[in-house]
Amino acid sequence: MINLFDDNYFMRRALDEAKIALQKDEVPVGAVIVSNNQIIARSHNLTETLNDVTAHAEMQAITSAANYLGGKYLKKCTLYVTLEPCQMCAGALYWSQISKIVIGASDSHRGFRVMNTKLHPKTKVIDGVLAKESKSLIDDFFKKKRELK
Repeated sequence: MINLFDDNYFMRRALDEAKIALQKDEVPVGAVIVSNNQIIARSHNLTETLNDVTAHAEMQAITSAANYLGGKYLKKCTLYVTLEPCQMCAGALYWSQISKIVIGASDSHRGFRVMNTKLHPKTKVIDGVLAKESKSLIDDFFKKKRELK
């Protein structure tokens, strides 16, 4: 039996969110949080829209998922995010005790790994799901920004 709701499926939903961010001239990062094979939160970067440096896709998704669940812990939940979380988001994910994080593209400049930020010890991480598509969105966005300068 084929599982239609696999990591690729949910990462595509996160990519849909990243494309919404792109339409708003936000850094195109998208996220969804899944519980029991159901999306319980979806979000994208809103830092420019909200004039808030903390309005990353992951932070928005954590808040939305916690509200949906009625509690602050995201145990038995999976975050799908198109770009490796920064140290701020990784810290919030640590405190949320999220069970699993699935990452599209890595971030060798500002990702939680290069910053040596720890996740919760029980959090499982899967890298590189639809990495090419995720990286392409980010790279094209910043290339266009540089061309406008």
